[in-house]
Amino acid sequence: MAKAPRCGPYICGIDAALDVVSGKWKGLILWELDAHRVRRFAELRRGLPGVSEKMLTQHLREMEADGLVHREVYAEVPPRVEYSLTEHGRTLNQALGPLGAWGSERMRREGFEVVDVAETRHGQGLSRQPTPCVRAAPDG
Repeated sequence: MAKAPRCGPYICGIDAALDVVSGKWKGLILWELDAHRVRRFAELRRGLPGVSEKMLTQHLREMEADGLVHREVYAEVPPRVEYSLTEHGRTLNQALGPLGAWGSERMRREGFEVVDVAETRHGQGLSRQPTPCVRAAPDG
């Protein structure tokens, strides 16, 4: 069953923006496509450790429907499909820049582990699962 198109009503601009970027992988897809300009599906999957094929496909379809991602299909055998950001997707990625800076500062401040994507891309994977975010009870 397909999801209903997202078209409001919205409470505010943040509500409308989060509607488009909701989902764990959409921000990372924007980041990966911005960094590399054009990516094939397998390249995107390798660049986003932990994403399933089903989730990546679903998010790419939604992002294409929202006008954030352009999907180019080449009539070759085997078929070749490339993904890139639209201008609308690039402006959204720029708007997410301050949020990314806030997140980087939070990671630094809290000492959160960072996944080494380059190591993961070379088939090494993670030596262990990332530590879940657990807050200590405040002293008192």
